[in-house]
Amino acid sequence: MPDKIHCIIVDDERVAREILEQHLSKINRMEVVASCKNVPEAFDVMNRKKVDLIFLDINLPEVSGLSFARTIHQQVKVIFTTAYREYAVDGFNLQAVDYLLKPISLERLIQAINKFLNEKETTAVRIQEVIEPEKNDYIFVRADRKMVKINFSDILFVESLSDYVKIHLKEKHIVTRETIGSFEARLPQKDFIRTHRSYLVAISHIDAFTHEDLHIGPHEIPVSRSYKKGVLELLEQKS
Repeated sequence: MPDKIHCIIVDDERVAREILEQHLSKINRMEVVASCKNVPEAFDVMNRKKVDLIFLDINLPEVSGLSFARTIHQQVKVIFTTAYREYAVDGFNLQAVDYLLKPISLERLIQAINKFLNEKETTAVRIQEVIEPEKNDYIFVRADRKMVKINFSDILFVESLSDYVKIHLKEKHIVTRETIGSFEARLPQKDFIRTHRSYLVAISHIDAFTHEDLHIGPHEIPVSRSYKKGVLELLEQKS
């Protein structure tokens, strides 16, 4: 088995760190040695531990990710993570391995790590060959001051409430502090589809659909113009 890749995550958003940790836990070679909420924490870790790769947010308090990247030794590689596409040029000018837009999917993360491996190793062992099979069919979310387990199969649809999401389940609903984009990144992409900037739907629970909306039991979920083509193409393939 090839050597471990020692990485740290630097992001001031707790949920963003947790999503990356969850994705990286599925990849055998990746070892997260620290998850930091700011640059001083990351700097301290790098002085004490071996680090090969940094997943670095750009918008950070006190010291920006771009400023921190300019101080990092060239042997330590950087993959930028951000919600803002406009920083891409600055990121690549700093010779970053890749630039990931949030929400970050497991598939896109694997592509970025493969870029890192192809730069680092003469004979790169591609991550697809060492990734563990998807085992979890559930996630935990924070609600009512505790972590609540949610089975993917119980989710009917997810509704955005600004900085919160309302998760509609078969028997109840749960509200948690998280954006719909970050929540979407934690779900198996093959089983869920975005129909609107505010709605994410479990494909298997769709009872009927039109060009304007989807029906799940008594619920009518809108299909917006920007998502309509992809939604209709997927559902018509399954018809």
